[in-house]
Amino acid sequence: MNKAPEGSCQSASQTDVYHLFRCRASASPDAIAVEDCGEQTSYAALLYRVDQLAGHFAGIGLKAGDRIAILSRNRREYAEVQLAAAATGLIVACLNWRLLAPELRHCITLVSPRLIITEPDLQGLLDQTPDIATLTLGREYEDALTQAEQFTAQPQDPESGLVILYTSGTTGLPKGAVISHRAMMSRATVFASELGLTPSDAFVAWAPMFHMASSDHALATLMRGATVVMIDGYDPGAMHRSIQSHRIGWLVLIPGMIEPFIAHIKERGITPEGIRVCGAMADLVPPRQISEITNLLNAPYLNSFGSTETGLPPATRATIPIGTTPQTLSKQISAFCDIRLVDEADQDVPVATPGELLMRGPTLFSGYWNADAANADAFRDGWFHMGDVFRRNADGTLDFADRAKYLIKTGGENVYPAEIERVLMADPNVTDAAVVRVSDTRWGEAPVAFVSRSCDTVTQDTLMAACRAALAAYKLPRDIHFVAFEDFPRSTSGKIQRHVLEETLRDNLGPAGAK
Repeated sequence: MNKAPEGSCQSASQTDVYHLFRCRASASPDAIAVEDCGEQTSYAALLYRVDQLAGHFAGIGLKAGDRIAILSRNRREYAEVQLAAAATGLIVACLNWRLLAPELRHCITLVSPRLIITEPDLQGLLDQTPDIATLTLGREYEDALTQAEQFTAQPQDPESGLVILYTSGTTGLPKGAVISHRAMMSRATVFASELGLTPSDAFVAWAPMFHMASSDHALATLMRGATVVMIDGYDPGAMHRSIQSHRIGWLVLIPGMIEPFIAHIKERGITPEGIRVCGAMADLVPPRQISEITNLLNAPYLNSFGSTETGLPPATRATIPIGTTPQTLSKQISAFCDIRLVDEADQDVPVATPGELLMRGPTLFSGYWNADAANADAFRDGWFHMGDVFRRNADGTLDFADRAKYLIKTGGENVYPAEIERVLMADPNVTDAAVVRVSDTRWGEAPVAFVSRSCDTVTQDTLMAACRAALAAYKLPRDIHFVAFEDFPRSTSGKIQRHVLEETLRDNLGPAGAK
C-alpha cells in the first residue's frame, strides 16, 4: 500500500468534545439537552448559547491554553462554560465553592486563570484572591452573550486540557487534575459501554459539577445526545421528580445521602420511569442500604472503583443485583484499561497478595497542574500509580483492601481500615463506620473505629464480638466511638474524612494519641 499523505490520516481521526456535541445538535436540534429548574433547553438553543459564549471568550482576548475558572453551583451555564471552553481551547478550573478561603485561594492561584465566572452570591469568596477579571452569572453573563462577536470553532488537539478537577486534598492542599478532550471522549465511551447506556438515557447531575461524577457524565451525555437534568446539590424532591419523569442511565448515589434518600422514598413512594443502574462506591456503603435502595429504585447497584484521575476505570464493571445484601464486593476489571498490582518495589505481586494498583489507558488524566514532583512520582515507569491497594482473586476479580496511605502498621502487621469497616457495616443497625490510626506505645499504631447506629442495641460489645469472629486479633479496633451519622466529617463526594477523625483523637488523647 502506498504511504498516505503525511498528517492527513492522523488529522481525520481526531476530534474534540465541542465538535461531538455540535454533531448531536445538528442531528437532533429539537431534542432536550438540559433541564434546569423545569426550564428545558434544546440542543439547537444550547449550541447557539455556547457559540455566543465562545465568541465572548475570543472577543476579550482569551486564547487556547489559557485557564478560566468557574465558581458556581449546578446550573445550565456550567455546561455552557465547559463546552465554550472546548470550542476555544481554554481550560476550565472547576472550583469547589464549599472550600475555606485559604484552600480556594490556593486552587485559584495554582492555575492562574485569566477570568473567573461566578454566581453573584459566591463572589464574596473571591475577596482575598488575586485581582482577576470576573463575569457574573445573571444579567452580566447574558449581556456578554448577546454582545459577543461571531465565532467559528476550530478543531482542538485531543490531548489539550479541557477541565481541571481538584483532588480532595485529604493529606494536603488540593491538586488540580487536568482532564483532556481525549480522556473526556474516552470516558464517554466507557460510560456507555460499561453501564449499558442507550443514546436517549438521561443523566441527573445533582452531585457537584466540580466533581468528576457530574462533570464527566454531563459532558458524556451531551456528546451522546441525551438530556442532562441539572439539580443544585442533594435535593430529594427534585431527584424524586426526575426519577419519575425521565429514563435514567446511571443515577449517582454517594455515601452519606443514601440513608436519608431511602427515608424520603419510603415516605413519598416512588414509581421510577426506568433506571439502568444506581449508586457508587459500594465499599463505603452499609450492605443493608444497598439492598434497600436497589429494591426501592428497581435498579442494580454499581460496584464502582474509579477516580478523578482515571474516570470509571479501573474496576467499574460489576453490579450488585436488586435486593442483594452483598457479603463480598469483588470487582470486575473495566474494559479499555490495563492494570498491574505491585509491591513497594513496583514488582508484580501474586494472586491473593495485596498490591498497589497501577493503570494505563485512554481515560487517564494528563497529570496534575504545576506539580512536577507529584507527576514524577505518580507516573513512574509509564504507569499511573493510584495509591489504592487491591488483591487479585483466582477468578480475575479484584478485592479492594484500602488506600495505601491509610495502611495501619501494628506490631509489624499490616491492617487495612476497610477490612474492619466492612465487618462493622455488616451489622444492619450500623449506618456508617470509619477506622483510623492512632499512635500506640506498645504496637506503634492501632486501629480505632467511629460508628453511627440506628438503635442502642448496637454496643461496643456486640461490634467487638463481630470483629473477633471475622478478624485476626491484631486487626481488632482498640476502641469504638459512637457518633451521630450527621456528625461524620465528609468531603463533597460523601467520603468520610479520616484525617479529621484522627485529629479529633489527637486532640482528646494528647499529641501521640497513645495508650
